[in-house]
Amino acid sequence: MKPAQIYDVVYIGNYTKDTIITPSGTKYVDGGGTNYAAHAAARLGLKIAVVTRLAKEDDRVVEKFTQAGIACYPTYSPQSTLMCLEYPTTDPDIRNLSVNGLAGAITVSEVENLEMKAACIGSSLRGEVGLDVIRALKEKKVFLAADMQGFVRILQGKSLVYAPWEEMKATLAYLDVLKSDAVEAEFLTGETDIFKAAKIYAGMGPKEIVLTHKDGLLIYADGKCYEMGFYPAQLNGRSGRGDTCIGTYVAMRLSKPPREAGIWAAAVTSLKMEKLGPFDRPVSDVEALIRAKYNHGSIR
Repeated sequence: MKPAQIYDVVYIGNYTKDTIITPSGTKYVDGGGTNYAAHAAARLGLKIAVVTRLAKEDDRVVEKFTQAGIACYPTYSPQSTLMCLEYPTTDPDIRNLSVNGLAGAITVSEVENLEMKAACIGSSLRGEVGLDVIRALKEKKVFLAADMQGFVRILQGKSLVYAPWEEMKATLAYLDVLKSDAVEAEFLTGETDIFKAAKIYAGMGPKEIVLTHKDGLLIYADGKCYEMGFYPAQLNGRSGRGDTCIGTYVAMRLSKPPREAGIWAAAVTSLKMEKLGPFDRPVSDVEALIRAKYNHGSIR
C-alpha cells in the first residue's frame, strides 16, 4: 500500500470573500486565515495542505492553492463566507467586521484522514471549527495551533462581535500554540498589558503564545518573553496580518526554537502588510529583512 502523504502543516478554516473598506477606498480580495497562512508557509518551502469550505463559483481560490504547490481539500457549500472589513482610521487594530453569508462548519471527517506534523486552525468565527475537530487533531499527536479570532467572535445579526466563550479552558488545554491579537487578549483575559495577558493564556494550557499588536508581536514560551517589531515599508495590506504571522510561526517552529520562529514570522508579516493579498515574496526578501532589522543570522 502506498504510504499516506504527510504534510508539514495543514491549515484549517474557511475561505472568505472579503470587502475591505479603508480611508483610501474599497477593494475586494480573497481572504480567510488559511488562505494567508498557507501561502506564506508554502513560500518558505514547506509541504502544505488546506482544509476549507467555499462556493463552487470561487474555485479560483483552489486553483491558486494548487498553483502555489499547496494541496487543497475543499468542501463546496452553497455560498462562501462573505466578510466585510472596515478600517475607519489608519490604526490597523481598529476595524469593524460584518458577515453576509456563511460557508458552514468544518467537520471531523474533513480532517481525520490527513497526516501532518502540525495543524493550524484559522477560522473566522465561533462554530466554524468545533472542539470535536480539535480533539480529533490532538489524537493524531500533532503540533496544534489555533487563532483566537475563530472562537471569541460570534455573529450577532450581520455583525461579528466578541462574546464570552464557555469552552475556552477546555479548548486551550489542547493547544501547543495560541495566537491572539491585543484586542482579543484584553477581552478574553481582562488584561490590557500584553505580557500579563500572555501569561494568563499560558496558564490555561498552551505551551506557546503568539500575541500580535499594531507594532509587532510578543512570543511567550518556556517562561520567557520575546518581542519582535513589524517593519513594513508601507501599510496597504493590514488584512491577513495575524493569519500570516501564526501561519509562518507554526511552519518555522518545525525546525526552529520559538524566538527564531518569531523573527521569521515578524519579517514575513512585515513584508505581507505592504500589499493586499497573501504573502508572495521570495525567501531572499525575508532573509534580507531579517539581516537589516532583526540582527539575527536565522536564515537558510
